[in-house]
Amino acid sequence: MIRPARKLASIGNEVETALYEVRKKIHPRAVHGWFAGWRWALIWLTQIVFYGGPWLVWNDRQAVLFDLGARKFYIFGWVFWPQDFIFLTGLLVISAYALFLFTAVAGRLWCGYACPQTVYTEIFMWIERRVEGDRTQRMRLDREPLTPRKFFLKAVKHGIWIALATWTGFTFVGYFTPIKLLAMEVGTWALGPWETFWILFYGFATYGNAGWMREQVCKYMCPYARFQGVMFDPDTLVITYDEKRGEPRGSRSRSADYKAAGLGDCVDCGICVQVCPTGIDIRDGLQYECTGCAACVDGCNQVMDKMGYARGLIRYTTENAVTGRYPDTGILRRVFRPRVLVYGALLAAITSAFGAALYLRMPLKVDVIRDRAAFARETRDGMIENVYRLQIMNTDERPRRYVISATGLDGLRLVARQPVDVAGATTQAVAVALQIDPVAAKPGSHPVVFRVEDMDEPRIRVNEKSRFFVKRQ
Repeated sequence: MIRPARKLASIGNEVETALYEVRKKIHPRAVHGWFAGWRWALIWLTQIVFYGGPWLVWNDRQAVLFDLGARKFYIFGWVFWPQDFIFLTGLLVISAYALFLFTAVAGRLWCGYACPQTVYTEIFMWIERRVEGDRTQRMRLDREPLTPRKFFLKAVKHGIWIALATWTGFTFVGYFTPIKLLAMEVGTWALGPWETFWILFYGFATYGNAGWMREQVCKYMCPYARFQGVMFDPDTLVITYDEKRGEPRGSRSRSADYKAAGLGDCVDCGICVQVCPTGIDIRDGLQYECTGCAACVDGCNQVMDKMGYARGLIRYTTENAVTGRYPDTGILRRVFRPRVLVYGALLAAITSAFGAALYLRMPLKVDVIRDRAAFARETRDGMIENVYRLQIMNTDERPRRYVISATGLDGLRLVARQPVDVAGATTQAVAVALQIDPVAAKPGSHPVVFRVEDMDEPRIRVNEKSRFFVKRQ
């Protein structure tokens, strides 16, 4: 069982240490700057896409809908079926290589700007600042005993958090259940048990992770923080404190000649620690807790501007640039190094193949199922007959008309209802019989090929193999 950290106790030469430490609440300070602007731009972009996606309409239906019950996945003009699982695999591979590429170039860009944990933590902290005040006011409020004012502020904050988290859960479920139908069910108290569970579960996860756990998710639950180090190299752009320029640190007045006093540019104000959402001190070097949000860069630059010093005491740079192996002007040139070029080439190749496969994707799928009741039977007119069932899937959203043919044996005759009309984004089972004169085929198993072809667009056709059995006389 995890126990709270205990005070250190020394008895003789023995020292008792605590293995677990009670979490110290972090009160990040608000910061403004170039990187903060980028972060909020991506927050707006991702949330507009997430919250607005289920409400978009395409061809009189929800534009993005993962209908698990019908086993259809609608993404604008595309309809994907379980047989299209390869496209999901390709998308995951592209995401992995993109992560490798971005990490090799500039560290944890995903974590700092677009990760849902970062995005919702930033939103929840913004709400907290609007309700409870800035960092100093929040710290003072937390130290106060419970008063009506404190209770009111906390209740308002958590009420807004819960409302936003619940709306987030509702939106998430709206990608799997048509969101207009879901809204109607919520309004009439007719919500199903599974929809209710997932709305509350996802809402609770959002509320807990972004409102309470925050940096604990990044530090202890996310595996990326643990293996990111193996993806860095001395030429990876990371947030770095320029120790040569900043040390020795010390406070001073703005007009003081700090160089004559033997001080560096760091005024030891602690702003870089105060704005950090994970509570680390970047001046101690790169740490796995750093999410790469660059809040410390913006905060330090503000202080440098006030002091009249050059910006960049804390900045995006590389290990080799800091150690003097090449000047800052050589950083851009080192971006295009072998590792990055390999990742980029692989990503470009896989993305191109994925795009080509998606563009050339055939909007028709056919499964051939033999009649297992009898491999072969004799008709009244003495013909050998095999019966099949063709599952014809029209993955397009417009109705299509198909014609079926079969080849593989001389004299093979196909008996089926022709043509076959299949509505858009539906599956239709068609019974098909193949017949042949027993004199024209030897006993045994023979390969045959079914062809299903669109009557209006001959390029849309699928060939499926099967077997034709001729029984011994």
